[in-house]
Amino acid sequence: MSGIVVVGTQWGDEGKGKIVDYLAEKADAVVRFQGGNNAGHTVVAGEEVYKFHLLPSGVVQGKLGVLGAGMVINPKVLLEEIEGLKKRGIEPNLLVSQKAHVIFPFQIQQDGLSDVAQGKLSAGSTKRGIAPAYSDKAARNGIRMVDLLDRKIFEEKLENLYRIKKKTLEFVYGQKIQSKKLDIFDEYFGYGKRLSKYIGNESKEVNGLLDEGKTVLFEGAQGTLLGVDHGMYPFGTSSDAIAGGACTGAGVGPTKIDEAIGVVKAYTSRVGSSPFPTELTDKTGDQIREKGHEYGTTTGRPRRCGWLDLVNVRHAVMINGLTSLAVTKLDVLGGLRKLKVCVSYKHKGKAIADQPFDLRVFRECEPVYEELEGWEDLPDSEWLRIADEGYYSLPKQLREYLEFVEKDAGVPIKIISFGADRKATIDLR
Repeated sequence: MSGIVVVGTQWGDEGKGKIVDYLAEKADAVVRFQGGNNAGHTVVAGEEVYKFHLLPSGVVQGKLGVLGAGMVINPKVLLEEIEGLKKRGIEPNLLVSQKAHVIFPFQIQQDGLSDVAQGKLSAGSTKRGIAPAYSDKAARNGIRMVDLLDRKIFEEKLENLYRIKKKTLEFVYGQKIQSKKLDIFDEYFGYGKRLSKYIGNESKEVNGLLDEGKTVLFEGAQGTLLGVDHGMYPFGTSSDAIAGGACTGAGVGPTKIDEAIGVVKAYTSRVGSSPFPTELTDKTGDQIREKGHEYGTTTGRPRRCGWLDLVNVRHAVMINGLTSLAVTKLDVLGGLRKLKVCVSYKHKGKAIADQPFDLRVFRECEPVYEELEGWEDLPDSEWLRIADEGYYSLPKQLREYLEFVEKDAGVPIKIISFGADRKATIDLR
């Protein structure tokens, strides 16, 4: 039995898609356990580039892709991704949880209005309806994928949810609901028919695979600091983006998880608003953004970039129970003469080693840096050669950078990644 969870240790966009795709070669199934189409994963296979918002990264390798109960799903987007793969000659092997909740147009409408109303406390929503869908789920007003398959149940539940959303939009936000109930019913009941062959009991299937000794990857979306419980609330998402979320989001017990791999980008990036102690607003930050192609997969928004923050990473190691790290995008830092790494914060003269959750304190924190030597900028062909030859072919300064991170984080680095190509990877497992 081998249950392996892969999660982000920072603010998302760490390169989880590549790591999951790389690991999927020896896996039997890949499970997305939370989030919705607010997430974005990019997979590069040779000359082919795939961008997913809902589908698990492993589907391009023909693995069973599972969308877990912890997700909120826009069925229109899901069908578009399925059809996009079919046009490229890939018939996805897919199982969608009957318990996953559905995103509707009125939730998307509410999302945009709510984000504006939050003002300075806005998380910078992707406006995909994620937060309202999770809110309705928690309030027990939501609609599940299985409900789309039963006309009478769907009618009953949509009548209730539509009535609530109509009043919410009118009396809270002063807006008329933009979608007619009958139009939504016809559209979404049609989606249910088209997706019916994929909808099933994912918990039974995933547990069965694990009991048979198969390898299952659990793919997290976003990152640890965006999680609703253990992230920097309210500047995050509406689901648990940590390793424990794999258990609730896929319906498996914690005793069936053997490894938890944390993906660390060699620097830090952030989309949306929140305190960001190591943010670089100078030419170095611009250089990292452009070289790292740091623009949102989902929204296209430019990401805020800064030095690696090990306070974040240590928090992620603890919260996720990480057994190893995968460090990505090391090539992006090539050519910088000096590199800084944040090892702690300073607040009004007092040292802070742990992630603060008092928002006022976090806003006022200053980073405490260690400075390391940089390494030369190398072409893609050289990184591929280094990946082929192994760890000791890495530039000395880069090895020192990795060893510094490993020592501070307290867990071993087992995967080293340069760029998006599968081959540009060193596996030390």
